[in-house]
Amino acid sequence: MPVNPTIFDRPLLRAHQRRARAREAATFLVDHVAAELAERLAAVLRIFDVAVDLGTPTDALRRALAGTDKIGTLIAAEPSAGALDGEFLRVAADEEALPFADASLDLVVSALALQWVNDLPGTLVQIRRALKPDGLLMAAMLGGDTLIELREAFASAESEIEGGLSPRVAPFADLRELGALMQRAGFALPVVDSDRLTVRYESAFALMRDLRAMGATNVLAERRRAPLRRATLMRMAEIYAERFADADGRVRATFEIVWLSGWSPHESQQKPLKPGSASQRLADALGAKEVPAGEKTGR
Repeated sequence: MPVNPTIFDRPLLRAHQRRARAREAATFLVDHVAAELAERLAAVLRIFDVAVDLGTPTDALRRALAGTDKIGTLIAAEPSAGALDGEFLRVAADEEALPFADASLDLVVSALALQWVNDLPGTLVQIRRALKPDGLLMAAMLGGDTLIELREAFASAESEIEGGLSPRVAPFADLRELGALMQRAGFALPVVDSDRLTVRYESAFALMRDLRAMGATNVLAERRRAPLRRATLMRMAEIYAERFADADGRVRATFEIVWLSGWSPHESQQKPLKPGSASQRLADALGAKEVPAGEKTGR
């Protein structure tokens, strides 16, 4: 039986997130995503009796949804037992091993958590099974173009200074891969789209401080354990400023947000028509002359 590769050191991820919560965390990104996800959900003409917020690293999404009349009971599912106090109903749960019974949930939402899952296909299947028929998944995760500037600057600096590369920025999934994964997991009417948020910083070092305050520093399982050389770090900052600075000297950092939505299958949902079932020809609808295959139109 194949074993899923371990891409992320998830215990280290939780440690980073706990450290960020204990200090002054940088929450602007998850706050932005939570507000938009709440807006997207507001456009869905449904009431969800039981909803789960899966793995969102702060209470931002719960707070954004708390005032809505679309949700009956909202449960926060979090891996860290130390985070189970507070005003929201919570359950200890890992995104890779969900404790929910089949067909027990009406809605699953998640903001900036699923990009750290080692077995994303397996997690999507578990979510779809936990949803009742016609239940909804709506999630946001970081996409493949996130931190492309930092990735390029580090790669160039390490090639110059150390003669090789080490993994430093997570290999986030791209749009097409995620669409295929949603279909493979059995979701009906899947939709995947993305947008980009560009954040400007005084320097690459300011960006790295923000990533640390988000609990989002390097948690790759294959990361280099040796400390980063000062010469490499300084050269990375120089390259970043040379290639990605605006006229005022501030540097840009890209965050790609990928949005996923899909429904647990139900007989009431729209289905594509069977081939050959159309009641009108396309040529008639367009007012055009139909030319049989193999024939050439006159000039």
